[in-house]
This record gives sequence, structure tokens and C-alpha cells, in this order.
Amino acid sequence: MPRSRINGNFIDKTFSIVANILLQIIPTTSGEKEAFTYYRDGMSAQSEGNYAEALENYYEAMRLEIDPYDRSYILYNIGLIHTSNGEHTKALEYYFRALERNPFLPQAFNNMAVICHYRGEQAIRQGDSEIAEAWFDQAAKYWKQAIALTPGNYIEAQNWLKITGRFE
Repeated sequence: MPRSRINGNFIDKTFSIVANILLQIIPTTSGEKEAFTYYRDGMSAQSEGNYAEALENYYEAMRLEIDPYDRSYILYNIGLIHTSNGEHTKALEYYFRALERNPFLPQAFNNMAVICHYRGEQAIRQGDSEIAEAWFDQAAKYWKQAIALTPGNYIEAQNWLKITGRFE
């Protein structure tokens, strides 16, 4: 039984009802409807911290989904899971893949910047300031892209860019 049918959370149930109504009204193929069901179940599992189940649902949604825009959000969410698991290289790969399909995902740019900044801090702790600066420069590049897409967001990143002289 799909997760969306057994979830007891009021908000999830409400979302499922509205989503099911929209799926009946909007002209979509059965494959697209099935892909959305897997995506929705993946989001539900992810919100509960059931990452293995979420990944299974996202991979199945990717198999079925043909729309590049919709695929970008699936890939983004897979990246989130890998970030949460500390698998930063995998996370960056999925964020890149999401951005290839949808270059207007500021949250993907932000998450990539956070990973790069973290790696820069790791390099400093290891005494490698040259590598740290390269990671920080990469973080700055990604934060600038996120900020360009949503100028009112990422205030802390904007402050960091100004403080470090990377804001142009």
C-alpha cells in the first residue's frame, strides 16, 4: 500500500487528498501520475527520516518521470538525503544533475555552497589554507548564483561574502 494512504499526519492526508484531486483534473499520463505518487511517498518518508525508503521512492519516480523540471526536484531531494547522510560528493552530483534540468533552483546552489564552505573549514582545520581558499571561492560562486535568483534570501551568505571580500 502506498505510504500516502497509510500516513496518519493530518497535513500529509490533506496534501494527498488535494494532490489526488489535481491528478484527476489535470491531464497527465498514467506514468506521470505514478511518478508523482512515488515522489510524494518519497517526500513523506524523507520528512520522517526514513531515507532508504525515500530513496527507493525517488529512484522509482525518476524511472517514470519524463518532465525535466519535475525530475530536477526529485534529483534535488536525493541530493538532500545524501547531504543529510554526510555523503557530500554524491550530494553535489545530484545537485548538479538537478541544475542541469532546472537552472533556477537557488536552494541547490545554496546547498552546494554550504558543502563547499564546510570543506573549506575542514581544510583550515587540516592546516591547508590554499585548499581552503579554493573551497571558499567555490562556495562564493554558488552563493552568488543563489542570491542572484532570490535576492532577498541567504542573508547570512551575503554577509559572509561581504566580510570575506567576495561580494562583487
